Amino acid sequence: MITREEAWALLTKYNREDFHLQHAQIVEGVMRYFALSLGYGDEADFWATVGLLHDLDFEVYPEEHCIRQQQIMRENGIDERLIRATASHGYGITTDIEPLHEMEKVLYAVDELTGLIGAAARMRPSKSVTDLEVSSVRKKYKSANFAAGCSREVIERGAAMLGWELDTLIGKTILAMRSLDRNIQP
Repeated sequence: MITREEAWALLTKYNREDFHLQHAQIVEGVMRYFALSLGYGDEADFWATVGLLHDLDFEVYPEEHCIRQQQIMRENGIDERLIRATASHGYGITTDIEPLHEMEKVLYAVDELTGLIGAAARMRPSKSVTDLEVSSVRKKYKSANFAAGCSREVIERGAAMLGWELDTLIGKTILAMRSLDRNIQP
């Protein structure tokens, strides 16, 4: 298993922009939260590493996202389970690797959603998820122009994969982001 330090070193080799590094850390923390809350505590480090590395190739190879990172990870001796998990969040977009494990489904569902929730939090006076409610996110969610880069279709497909209502997914993801105990910076 790759250590957190090794994963961070690999991530920062291919990512320099604060936005991408912060997104990786947010998804890392959200994935750890879900591992613990869904009964996968013994795999929390693995889930977190998947979250940290899920967009490894996005900054340098956006047109080959989830494809190039498989090659990069293999060249760095990363476990095939982690490679598959990170690549599965590109299902139906850039890969045909279907999310099968609950962890893969969570990653697929929360990747885009954390961006939308973060954008909604930045609109608040507090700039925080601590006082953000599902209803506020739903209002923003309905506006196609708000956080336009966050695919509602992917979020909804992810909720369906998990068998959760959209509001349930949003609520759980807000709680996960609150557990990170930090403001969502621009």
